[in-house]
Amino acid sequence: IRISFRGKGQLLMGMKIMIRKEIRGHLENNPQLEKLLPYIKGNIGFVFTKQALNEVRDVIVSNRVGAPAKAGAIAPIDVKISPINTGLGPEKTSFFQALAIPTKITRGTIEILSEVHLIKKDEKVG
Repeated sequence: IRISFRGKGQLLMGMKIMIRKEIRGHLENNPQLEKLLPYIKGNIGFVFTKQALNEVRDVIVSNRVGAPAKAGAIAPIDVKISPINTGLGPEKTSFFQALAIPTKITRGTIEILSEVHLIKKDEKVG
């Protein structure tokens, strides 16, 4: 995402303490930045630009990457496993058996036989 922003703006990402330190360092140049401090909580990112906001939003959305699910989170989409060769050795069949996923061993690797619906949309993960 930083490469796609070159020439279009600055991207500042990090943890709360680091971001606050950077903003406090620039307060003498731009005292209006102090208004941002109450809104900085957790991990956050700022985009500083003079471009049109819809162009900047398009760059951000095009670089969006999915994250692994965390236990207790709500699933935004249905999660299905398609029938493929996993590349795992035969010693891992117990993992798939515990999840009730039909498998067979082909050429020394585990192959999933049919599509399995793991999580439905809006269900809790875990």
